[in-house]
Amino acid sequence: MSRTEINFDGIVGPSHNYAGLSLGNIASASHAGDASYPRAAALQGVAKMRGNLARLGVQGYLLPLPRPNIALQAALALDGSEPAQLRAAPWSASSMWTANAATVSPAPDTADGRCHLTPANLVTMLHRAQEWPDTKRQLDIAFGDTRHFVIHDAVPPSFGDEGAANHMRLCDSHDAPGVEVFVYGRTGGRFPARQHEQASRLVARAHGLDPASTVFIEQNPAAIEAGAFHNDVVAVANGRVLFTHAEAFADQQGAYDTIRAAYPALEIVEVPSSAVTLQEAIRTYLFNAQLVTLPDSTMALIVPEECRESSAVWGWCEAMLEGNGPIRQVIPVDVRQSMANGGGPACLRLRMVCDPATVDPRFLLDEARADLIERTIAAHWPEQIDPSDVGTQSLATSVIAARLALLDALDLAQLG
Repeated sequence: MSRTEINFDGIVGPSHNYAGLSLGNIASASHAGDASYPRAAALQGVAKMRGNLARLGVQGYLLPLPRPNIALQAALALDGSEPAQLRAAPWSASSMWTANAATVSPAPDTADGRCHLTPANLVTMLHRAQEWPDTKRQLDIAFGDTRHFVIHDAVPPSFGDEGAANHMRLCDSHDAPGVEVFVYGRTGGRFPARQHEQASRLVARAHGLDPASTVFIEQNPAAIEAGAFHNDVVAVANGRVLFTHAEAFADQQGAYDTIRAAYPALEIVEVPSSAVTLQEAIRTYLFNAQLVTLPDSTMALIVPEECRESSAVWGWCEAMLEGNGPIRQVIPVDVRQSMANGGGPACLRLRMVCDPATVDPRFLLDEARADLIERTIAAHWPEQIDPSDVGTQSLATSVIAARLALLDALDLAQLG
């Protein structure tokens, strides 16, 4: 078996809009009420996937969920008198951010030697809490080989779980046993702490992780208050490297010590607040980046274009590259439509360590499928959605038809 890391990106759905539904997400709130461009957003996402396919040799994807969610519309008893944000919730395309699709523990880490996935319940936000049953339907198909995968139900809704966006893994190589790091928040601040400690601990137990190789760290409340609603807005790990802002954790040095006790080979690349403020890191999503291992065993950091446009962030990146650290390239990508709604390159992907041969091939990208997806998007995705369009029958007809066209094109009509 040849295990490798595969990034499964979410294809941006045809209902992509800016309704400002995510409390604590500064970008989402600041663009609420703007016109959105679903076609451009989806094509930006495919371009990002193409780039990673070329760099890494393997790339996956997950499909948009059914929107509008007719069951949620009925449950909300919508009659036109409700707030616009409530009316917009069943239309949300937030499943594009597959870092929140599930928490993944690769086979080398688990007691039964299978890869375990737990869909995130996302209960803190209404527009996201609707996702997990449909997400699980996809995971059950994509990773349906029960010899290699276990798909759990979501954590009970008493505990908020936001998936891999609050989970990191450190390892000597992707196919070697690793140390899994779960980052949680404390309630009581300006914005809700979306990842509950007990949700993280429940997932770790369900996945059969070794307690000696499992670490639980508290996120810095100040980071949550500044807009780091998930840990992956202020920290990301890959291989032996933890790339983090100096204000990511409630007890920064204590977090380092705890992780290093479980994983002595830890290499820390810390960005000091004096170089990049917490606010600038969140605005540019420097840490909501893909930290990947290239075929030559060096690491690259795939960041949003907004990082290159910030003198502080780009200056720090250039200084880092002049040194002899583990990150040898910084590669900007254009995901502006996603960024405006609060999700950078890391939000758009779910990391899996597995043998590609064990995955349903309909969820793996190649150049022909990328061409097919692009043609379908160009032909069917709305070019623009204005706030007044959300909730209309004409948009519903267009969005439903667009998604079904993509499912048909990819031979996944069973998800219709």
